[in-house]
Amino acid sequence: MLRPERQNPNRSRFMFLFRRKRGAKRSRRNCLVSLRTSIGNCEENTEKVVGDFDKIWREHCEDEQTLSEYALAMKNLADNHWAKSSEGEGRIEWCRSVCQEYFLDGGMKRMLEKDEKSARLAMAMSSSAPPCSASLPRSIPQLGKMRLLDVGSCFNPFLKFDEFLTVGIDIVPAVESVYKCDFLNLQIQQPLQLAGDAVEAFLRQLRSPIDTLPAQLFHVVVFSLLLSYFPSPYQRWICCKKAHELLALHGLLLIITPDSSHQNRHALMMRSWRVAVESLGFRRCKYVKFSHMHLIAFRKVSLDTTSDLVSRNYPEMLFIPQDFQSPEEEDYTDVLVQARSDLEDDQLAWGFTELPDTPYESDSGESQSSSLPFLHELEDPILLQS
Repeated sequence: MLRPERQNPNRSRFMFLFRRKRGAKRSRRNCLVSLRTSIGNCEENTEKVVGDFDKIWREHCEDEQTLSEYALAMKNLADNHWAKSSEGEGRIEWCRSVCQEYFLDGGMKRMLEKDEKSARLAMAMSSSAPPCSASLPRSIPQLGKMRLLDVGSCFNPFLKFDEFLTVGIDIVPAVESVYKCDFLNLQIQQPLQLAGDAVEAFLRQLRSPIDTLPAQLFHVVVFSLLLSYFPSPYQRWICCKKAHELLALHGLLLIITPDSSHQNRHALMMRSWRVAVESLGFRRCKYVKFSHMHLIAFRKVSLDTTSDLVSRNYPEMLFIPQDFQSPEEEDYTDVLVQARSDLEDDQLAWGFTELPDTPYESDSGESQSSSLPFLHELEDPILLQS
């Protein structure tokens, strides 16, 4: 009589963990399929009317049923997947830690001191350079909380932090604390001439829908998984331009964009984004890569924006891979391998200079190239040839 084979306890534990992980992946996939389905109509319109992105966006904003389904899907994704896997918490905590380090722990002061040293060095090297302006302020006056605008907020994740006075906006809010607002068509008014307490009171009395906001109102603007939602680079550009107008001098723009590939694969795209955003009057101060997203912090270094940026092709630099793909191309894997051109070789070489500040999946450290002269980045010859 054969004796029954003794079960290996290690194998049992492995199979239990494997099944649990597979079940979690299946649940996540179902949620994402629901999310994909809810915005499918918008994508079909985009394919049919390529180029007329303003019309596409208007039709999209008028499709309240699809938008409501999308908002519900995002809320379910946050509650049922991100809350358990910590993916959503990771990006929210990163934004919080960047703001704390910059505004409260001396990060801004160190960067402004570095700016002054660079300005003095540039003046010493060029006799024709204009005299250095008066010394820069060491910090934004902390008369209360950090004023944070969360664009595309959905469920207002920053509301739970006491250090922020949060204004969450979305085209279709998923919770009552988020205001309805089409950020792409938001009108920017003159800055408020009020003390800090009065500004906070102004923000607390806001009501939906929000159609206008004063300039230079916020310390932080967050674009979390927002820019890739828009169908054209120009619309992403408009969002970044509005963020510049809404931020106080030395305020932070935090951009989080999805990317599950290796950190080097889209290095050229991230360099292109950096040049485009910095042309508006920002300077990058932090960049990290998580498993499924890029996280970038820009600080506002000038009040004004150059007027000829559109003619110099900067808006087109805020591209994403999907801008160049049709649905058939996304599913086509049997692609012929072609030899690279000299320009592509140069672009590949430049891409290796645009790596995250710190090792993969880290969320600390300052950009090693953030001290480069601002104009040097704007005149990047490789990017401006495209």
